[in-house]
Amino acid sequence: MGNPLWLIARRTFAEGWLRLIATLLAALGSIALIAGSLQFALRAQEAVAGSDASEYVHVDVLVQGGTVDPGDPFAPPDGRIRLDQVASRPGVAAAAGDATTAVTASRSDGQAIMAAAEGRTLLRSWVSDPKLNPYRLEAGRAPAADGEVAIVRHMSLAGDLRVGDTMTLTLPRQTRQVRIAGIVTVQGRGAVAAGDLVLAPPETARRAAMLPAGSWQSVWLKTAPGVPADRLRGELARDLDDAATVRTAESVRNAQTTAASGEGASIAGVVGMLASVAIFVGLFVVANTFGTLVRQRTRRLALLGAIGATPRQIGRLIRLEALVLGAVASVGGVAAGFPLAELIIWLFARDGFDVSASAPQVGWIALTVPVVAGLLVTQAAAWRAAYRAGNVSPIEALRSTVTEPRERRWPRLLSASAIFVAACFLCAVAVTVRVSDPPGPDRTFAITLMILFASMLAVTGLAVLAPFFVGPLGGLVGRIGTLVSGETGRLAHATITRSPRRVSSSASSLMLGVALVASLVLVTMSVNDRFREAGREVMAAEHAIASTARTAEGAPAPLSRDVAAKATGAPGVSRTTALTQTEVTLVPSEPAKAAAGPFRFLVSGAEQRGLRDVLRLGGRPPALGAGEIALSSAVMKERGLRRGEDIIVRGAQGRTTLTVAGSYHDPSHLFADQALVASETMDRLDANAATLAVLVRGGSPQALAHAVAGVSGVRVLDRDAYVTAASQSLTRALRSTYGFVGMALLLALFGMATTVTMSVVERTREFGLLGAVGATTRQIRSIVRWEAATVVLLGTILGLAIGIGTLALLHVTTGSSFLRPDPPWWLFLALAAGAAVATLATSALPARRAAGVPVLEAAKAE
Repeated sequence: MGNPLWLIARRTFAEGWLRLIATLLAALGSIALIAGSLQFALRAQEAVAGSDASEYVHVDVLVQGGTVDPGDPFAPPDGRIRLDQVASRPGVAAAAGDATTAVTASRSDGQAIMAAAEGRTLLRSWVSDPKLNPYRLEAGRAPAADGEVAIVRHMSLAGDLRVGDTMTLTLPRQTRQVRIAGIVTVQGRGAVAAGDLVLAPPETARRAAMLPAGSWQSVWLKTAPGVPADRLRGELARDLDDAATVRTAESVRNAQTTAASGEGASIAGVVGMLASVAIFVGLFVVANTFGTLVRQRTRRLALLGAIGATPRQIGRLIRLEALVLGAVASVGGVAAGFPLAELIIWLFARDGFDVSASAPQVGWIALTVPVVAGLLVTQAAAWRAAYRAGNVSPIEALRSTVTEPRERRWPRLLSASAIFVAACFLCAVAVTVRVSDPPGPDRTFAITLMILFASMLAVTGLAVLAPFFVGPLGGLVGRIGTLVSGETGRLAHATITRSPRRVSSSASSLMLGVALVASLVLVTMSVNDRFREAGREVMAAEHAIASTARTAEGAPAPLSRDVAAKATGAPGVSRTTALTQTEVTLVPSEPAKAAAGPFRFLVSGAEQRGLRDVLRLGGRPPALGAGEIALSSAVMKERGLRRGEDIIVRGAQGRTTLTVAGSYHDPSHLFADQALVASETMDRLDANAATLAVLVRGGSPQALAHAVAGVSGVRVLDRDAYVTAASQSLTRALRSTYGFVGMALLLALFGMATTVTMSVVERTREFGLLGAVGATTRQIRSIVRWEAATVVLLGTILGLAIGIGTLALLHVTTGSSFLRPDPPWWLFLALAAGAAVATLATSALPARRAAGVPVLEAAKAE
């Protein structure tokens, strides 16, 4: 870069800082969104994967009853082991029994305490032997009596609990009050890899886990001095044979750390997908504002060419300005990313995913990546503007007003065609994924990702073609304007059609905003309507009793089993059914099926007598007896199972043989999505199965509320309210996008306001001359408003096309009935009205400015 051009760049910043500020703010907003998204992703990963503290830090060998799920290192074993079987073995220096039970913890006021990140809250045995005890008391003392517990520090902070406070524990079969005796940390951390811990005396934990006296789920062992852990593990595995699974504690710790890291990477991937929207919006907005900025300086750039500046030098001048703007915006964006990340964390915490315990990330990734992304975004956004600046003809310096030169159509058509071909390729990849991958969350995520990127490319392609649409729409608006405003409408038509790129820049930003809102609203309405429709179809009960607490996925937390008994005695109640659920693994009967990997599925349990009074499942499954199971038609088809066939499943209490009694389907996916068994069969699978809800036929909400008034943290819901609450876990990913889309929408609207304002500044001479020849203030404002009407029409039509197209593509590629392109008619009017309000609001100040341009200022304008 030569020194004269550097001086020119400095002068440009000194004289045009007001118009550069708009571009700077647009870039800063996009980089702040990128930095905030990255900050949240890193904190989420640190909260999920960074909580790698392990209860087994002092344990050498872990003896677990029965078998364990190799795919879930946090799952309890499915068998029992007696402590006296291994405690007296040679080479054992210390032993302690361990039992865990998933619980829900609530403060004394009934507010639930969410576990850290994706973890669970577990009731666990306190270990008194100092050789094995991993818990460090930070306050209070160890729990000594039934009804006393110690909690990890994260629970103390999240629940604002202190030593001596009372806490409510919802266990699988009862709800009880406990007193906090101590607060502990593990390896200096406030939680462990599995989540939060409530530590109780061993006998309390054993009874909660429904274990016989002297039996435990696991036994922790400390080897004697000089005895290698591997040797003791081998000896115990040989002696115990199939009665237990013996592993070194180090291997368990490593497996838990790997699993936690995988969950953290998965969370970061989802947030990264959302952050890609921020990058795209930032690139789009900054490109528009830079293009407007260059067009505004056409005469000055033409003068530079007239005095000898080469196109390459002029292009480098624009890129230098973009570099300086990008550097300033990157620093400001990184700083603004921290409070923005706090907002995102708060939004996710409302849905049950709380990572607030993690500290702000200030490493090189958190600070460097947004800066590099900001520089790349601004440089990429300025590339087209720099190319146009370098091709400004010196003859433009002689023009009195900025008039866009007639450009060739083929370059735009070819560019748009290439972009649409790339979008179609991504749609083809999505179809391929649907055909080749089995149904499930992974397939849906991959398809959604492909359609998201295809929609972004479609927005870009339409933005390239937008100037071609300005003429026809401008003509339509001009005719309407001529009928309404006479000569003012004719002048508006002339200004619109004379500068199609200027109008399309504002319309493109509005199109992006409308596309974001339309896509999200259409998908949300489709999903919610389908859940409501299917929920009413399946749930025959008028009421449901559910927990006020939520799981990490956002669904109601499990209840205690005794709530059903309390509701049964309420006046007017004719039927109550406790809906329970557990996860089991199908034991393959053939080697080929075993090679395909373990198949885990959810089993729902319900009292079979009178089940049709509360649930209307498709296919009308038969009344199930003990040892029978009904499978959904999707599971039957996927696993190649037949009615009357015996299958073996492994649950929380070991292997169980079940007979397939029939098939059915649950179109709501909320009550018995994959399998159904009788209550007595559920007790054989998992005595502590989670109670999702109590479905009630008859009675009144007031009577039911009075019946369960003594149970903390429960509520009575009608059919629609329960369906909405139960579907929260399935729609959490959709709700997580609200905050990102909202911030991206604000950025897009800011970009539109910026381009509208800059286009008015660009036409300072033109508006001043109109005033000089007799145009009134009202007429000049009307010209700007008619131009805004063209922006509304173009942006709304293209944006709605993208939104409906996105939903249609998702429907076709996923095959889901929950994504139906059937929007209500009033939605189009609402979105059009919102676009009109946003456009008129952003054009009000520019219109006032246009009307107030003095003639002398117009005469000296560039």
